[in-house]
Amino acid sequence: MVRIVALTGAARVARPRWWPAALAWGLWALAILGIGAVLWFDHLMRQAGRADLVQLNVSGVPFLLALVSAPTVGAVLASRRPRHPVGWLLLGLGVSIGLSGFIDGYAPYGLLARPGSLPAARWAAIWSPAMTVAGIACLGFVLLLSPTGSLPSPRWRWWARVAAAAPVVFLLAVTLEPEPLDPAYRSVTNPVGLQALQLPIAVADVVASGITVAGVVVGGLSLVVRFRRARGVERQQLRWVALAAVLASLAILVVLAGMVVGSSALIIWAAGISFAVLPLAIGAAVARYRLYDLDRIISRTLAYGLLTVLLGSAYAAVVLGLGQLLGHRRFNRRRHDAARTIATFSDRLREQVDLATLTAELLAVADRTVEPTMVSLWLRHRPSG
Repeated sequence: MVRIVALTGAARVARPRWWPAALAWGLWALAILGIGAVLWFDHLMRQAGRADLVQLNVSGVPFLLALVSAPTVGAVLASRRPRHPVGWLLLGLGVSIGLSGFIDGYAPYGLLARPGSLPAARWAAIWSPAMTVAGIACLGFVLLLSPTGSLPSPRWRWWARVAAAAPVVFLLAVTLEPEPLDPAYRSVTNPVGLQALQLPIAVADVVASGITVAGVVVGGLSLVVRFRRARGVERQQLRWVALAAVLASLAILVVLAGMVVGSSALIIWAAGISFAVLPLAIGAAVARYRLYDLDRIISRTLAYGLLTVLLGSAYAAVVLGLGQLLGHRRFNRRRHDAARTIATFSDRLREQVDLATLTAELLAVADRTVEPTMVSLWLRHRPSG
């Protein structure tokens, strides 16, 4: 019996550990393929003359960076620490976003742009909201389990069970809905929809989606609870997450400023960058990467950020202030090219013998280079003899 146990233990030690990394990077590839599918369906939409159904354009570049950030950090964490759930949850977030983008391109192309061109497009329209809810649920659990991989305390188990059941209930509800939730597909009927239970199913949709969205808020509150109780390494880990939260808050202020001035590009870039920073900070916290260098990073971030704000404020004050005091000024490049203009005129002067032509060209050169309010030319006539 002892020999069997020894052999079993040796075999357990010798078991290959390559499969977590292979699975993690396989899920990463699936998420990236989903993003590529979005771009491909956008191309097909434009060819079909339905540019209004395109999901991404030039302004969507920041969100592409955010969509790549979550699965990449998740793959790195899952391959290095396969027993930690946060890496797999980030991969789940990336895969759900990738599948959601694929479905949101597949369904409108097969139902609206080119009806009947794709099989099962009706089911894609029915299940599309479920992918979005699944991604939100993964984000909530990422916040709830960061950075240790466990709940803040056993008292949080009931909420974890409710938050895990909510996306499952939502999936069942949208499967039994008589028609898709998206108003664009109201003409599509669900072959397994229960018309008699439409009201209870609609209530289940609202409750399940509300609980899922609330999970993100509860996950954020759990980080506050953790930070108040944490000590040592865990507190250093949470400071990385707090830094990401501060940057996200600053990005929200930029978004509000963009809404005030009406700059959609500013809103998109600020929101996209804030979404991309959070997975990076969580990955650094879970991997315990250079935890004690955070003070230096924060000090430099604050110093460079403050310097940027001061320089930008000074530039805006000088430009706007002088513009209001002096009025609108126009930079005249031609005055700086006076020497070149005069040199060109000198070359033409050697070839020109007609006095009237020379007079006209000389007045034109003076007007272009000096721009006087009035110009006149006095010629002295040489006496005869």
